[in-house]
Amino acid sequence: MVLELYEVGLVVVGALLFGVAVLPRYVTQRAISLPLFFVGFGMVVFALPIGLPAPDPLEQGETTERLAEFVVVVALMAIGLKIDRPPGLREWASTWRLLAITMPLSIAGAAVLGRWLVGLVVPSAILLGAVIAPTDPVLASEVQVEEPGEGEEEGADVPAEERGDEVRFALSSEAGLNDGLAFPFTNLAIAVALVGAAPGNWLGEWLLVEVFYRIVVGVVLGAGLGWLIARVVFGASPETRIAESVQGLEAVAGTLLVYGATELVGGYGFIAVFVAALSLRSYERSHDYNEALHEVSELAEQVAMGLLMLFFGGAIVGGLLAPLTVEAALAAVAIVFVVRPLAGLVGLIGFDRDLLERGTIAFFGIRGIGSFYYLAHALTEAAFADADLLWALVGAVVLLSVVVHGITATPVVDRLDGR
Repeated sequence: MVLELYEVGLVVVGALLFGVAVLPRYVTQRAISLPLFFVGFGMVVFALPIGLPAPDPLEQGETTERLAEFVVVVALMAIGLKIDRPPGLREWASTWRLLAITMPLSIAGAAVLGRWLVGLVVPSAILLGAVIAPTDPVLASEVQVEEPGEGEEEGADVPAEERGDEVRFALSSEAGLNDGLAFPFTNLAIAVALVGAAPGNWLGEWLLVEVFYRIVVGVVLGAGLGWLIARVVFGASPETRIAESVQGLEAVAGTLLVYGATELVGGYGFIAVFVAALSLRSYERSHDYNEALHEVSELAEQVAMGLLMLFFGGAIVGGLLAPLTVEAALAAVAIVFVVRPLAGLVGLIGFDRDLLERGTIAFFGIRGIGSFYYLAHALTEAAFADADLLWALVGAVVLLSVVVHGITATPVVDRLDGR
């Protein structure tokens, strides 16, 4: 029986990898995204009577956390390596607005829905707001920035409004940073669950450690290690056959190195990986080797994403959404269609783009892998009431987002490109 299960697993993983390799040829420019295929494939595979046990994120919390963690860090490197625009207040105006205004409003809106509509206790409501904060364009790659050197003009002197597609840039840069900036809010929920809601029990340590120290360490180490990796990568060209055969592997190696080193000293590894990718990309913008780095990181991202979406489909079949109440289902719909779009529009008030572009940025607050990670992490760190309902609600938000945003991304972006 063990051997049979192993062989079934080989077939499933082989089919998944085949899909990662082949499906992009057939779904490009169609109103459908790859994650939809992988979720559907997972639902079919785990529903068949072939002996595969359905994944259960509640029972397998640590495994879920580590798998989602790996997918997130690989995705952050892949996104960061695509961004050509140099950091700056004016150049990244849309990003700062989404992080400083839209993200807190989204957290507050989801927490209020969780508390007053779903009936969650305060720590669980705060946790709901925190875990739906990260956005995730990897689940609708049509709204990512394009490959290095495409869609963004070279050089720092080009005005921000002329540097490629603002919608793609805003959504990609937002996702790259809010995947890490959701951590303080998740840790806030954990602190409240452990020591109570009274601010005197947690406020000082939370502000000093979770907000200040860990963010600063993530930014500083990310920038420093990214620069150091860039010096090594671009210091010599691959001229031997062996060197050429492993071109681009530095992207994955750098991801693991930066993330692990930052976490060891208590910084936010997610922030460090994204900042390191930006540092690596900015070191030699015109170098041909950027393409190899991008290709390897994106391949790792797609394989890891496909595997996690496969398990997500299996968890749905296994009853992940069973605890979902009518109120929780309404909250999931509101988070996708009301909370994020309204928060996005508020954050972009006064931003120099027309209503269609601002509306597109506001609408595509895609939820996904980051939400899985933060929820699994929090539930392994502290006991939260209604953990099964939280998983059902977050799973419903992600499923709704994968379907709605995955189907609408291509036609909406095509319309913007056509203009």
